[in-house]
Amino acid sequence: MGHSLCEHSQTARDLYRRADDILGWSVSDVSFQGPESLLTETRVCQPALYVVGYVIFQILKERSRLGSLGAALGLSLGEITAFAVAGVVDFESGLELVAERGRLMQSACGNEEGAMASIIGGTRREVEALCSEFDVDMANLNGPGQIVISGHRQNITEAVAVAKQNGRFRTAVMLNVAGAYHSRLMETARDEFEQFLSSVQMQRPQIPVFSNTTGCPIWDPGEIKVALTRQLVSPVLWEDCMRNAASSGIGQFYECGPKGVLSGLGRRTDSSWKFTRLEQFEDLPQ
Repeated sequence: MGHSLCEHSQTARDLYRRADDILGWSVSDVSFQGPESLLTETRVCQPALYVVGYVIFQILKERSRLGSLGAALGLSLGEITAFAVAGVVDFESGLELVAERGRLMQSACGNEEGAMASIIGGTRREVEALCSEFDVDMANLNGPGQIVISGHRQNITEAVAVAKQNGRFRTAVMLNVAGAYHSRLMETARDEFEQFLSSVQMQRPQIPVFSNTTGCPIWDPGEIKVALTRQLVSPVLWEDCMRNAASSGIGQFYECGPKGVLSGLGRRTDSSWKFTRLEQFEDLPQ
């Protein structure tokens, strides 16, 4: 992840070097070489994804490809990348935010045995009922018929078993994650992250940034801090973010980072939306 960017871009190499210095460990080595077991740790994965997304943004910027940039949005930790793109925080401050967020979330994972699962094929109301029945939370509303639930592992396991059997859902799949993100099990992380954010300087966004907590643009720096704190224990309203961005006039989306998951979610939400994946150096427009 990010290796081809550094092979061909001095900007990428400079940003990765700065990131290594800020973090005190080599996010570049882990991103380029793994092992996957380390890269998937929350405290490592979040800074790695932040850096690669921001690097792609900076290369586009230096190539003057962002003159008509209309909005920024990101899923979960990607929301901090979006705020950095919008000028709310600089690269360094955003990375420090992401690193602390990842550290606190990993610590919270160690306090509770949590899990997450993807529920495919149901409506929001049907998934809400399932969550109520098994005392778990909706974590990600990714698109029509694709909702992630989060909570204690035993409860999630039981919910998945019932979801597979009762015919209301097409299927349910346990996710390979370290904990119960965007659920009440992240409350300790939320409290400490709120304290950390209190001393962070933020600016008003230069472009609209669609908040995970509401699906709507957010402008006031104080409200941004509240939203970022709340996001740790609240559902990510990703489908709402995408729909509202499209309704505001966004006709072309660029996904900055690996795998193309967000592009896939967007196409399933509305096949008329246009998506371009930017992952490797050769993907970036000249």
